[in-house]
Amino acid sequence: MEESIVKVKHLSHRYSVQWAIRDINFEITENGIYGLLGSNGAGKSTTMNIMCGVLKQTEGEVFIKGVSMRENPVEAKRYIGFLPQKPPLYNDLTVEEFLAFTANIRRIPTGEVAEAIKVVMGRCGLSHFRKRLVRNLSGGYQQRLGIAQAIIHNPAFVVLDEPTNGLDPNQIVEIRHLIKEIAEERTVILSTHILSEVQATCDYIRMIEEGQVVFAGTVEEFDNYIVPNTIFVSLASAPPVDELKMLSGVEDAVSMGGMDYRVNFSDSREAITQIVEASVTRNWQLLEIRMEKSSMDSVFAELSAKSKNR
Repeated sequence: MEESIVKVKHLSHRYSVQWAIRDINFEITENGIYGLLGSNGAGKSTTMNIMCGVLKQTEGEVFIKGVSMRENPVEAKRYIGFLPQKPPLYNDLTVEEFLAFTANIRRIPTGEVAEAIKVVMGRCGLSHFRKRLVRNLSGGYQQRLGIAQAIIHNPAFVVLDEPTNGLDPNQIVEIRHLIKEIAEERTVILSTHILSEVQATCDYIRMIEEGQVVFAGTVEEFDNYIVPNTIFVSLASAPPVDELKMLSGVEDAVSMGGMDYRVNFSDSREAITQIVEASVTRNWQLLEIRMEKSSMDSVFAELSAKSKNR
């Protein structure tokens, strides 16, 4: 049995009388990029802060590489690199000075600090800014520095809270690429409420809504969560839409203009077979036929609605 990198058991936390998260359970046993997805206020940051030992939970347990965060927080934190939503930077230090400071906090042996700084600056594309003051870095390079401080001690588990928040499109692409490089050697979990971020970056998803986990699986499983019930059809010699509606297995059909149709079916196999056969016998000249997947937005909306109706 594989050792858990992260194990969260019956995790709950409340602020005053309001529960922010309630009975969250999940386990991560292999490297990759895990998206912690959810609406604003769903409980993502609370969950991440507890996992990183920044916040003490009301109930439940978090284990990092088998070490209890509640009972042995210092030992558990050795395995963690954390980038909060706002990078914890010191503007009056140079990049090199700041990384030396974080290396010392992480108790990297004195003789290894210089090499650790060199490696992490190279990895994060900061080497040519080593003498620049942090305040004079662009937003994208400040975010890179935030990631650098999170991985300088070579942790097994890296937690990134909204890592592309406030960046321009070019900076977002660069940070995504950096995150993927980091995940080749370790487990990365990042929080976001942006679906395109998950689709572009993550391998797996844990979705939290109303303080509870409503989905856990791969990005592909998330994308296919809602069973498709429509077929896209393109016909060079387009027939009247009523002819499609009369085919066995077809419940309804709508013209999308020109040669394209969207077909609702009661039986997908029967509908596809009938459309293909009719195209041959009636010379509709079939160009394309495919099952339509649900968009990530519709899956997100469906899961969010289910959590609110519990």
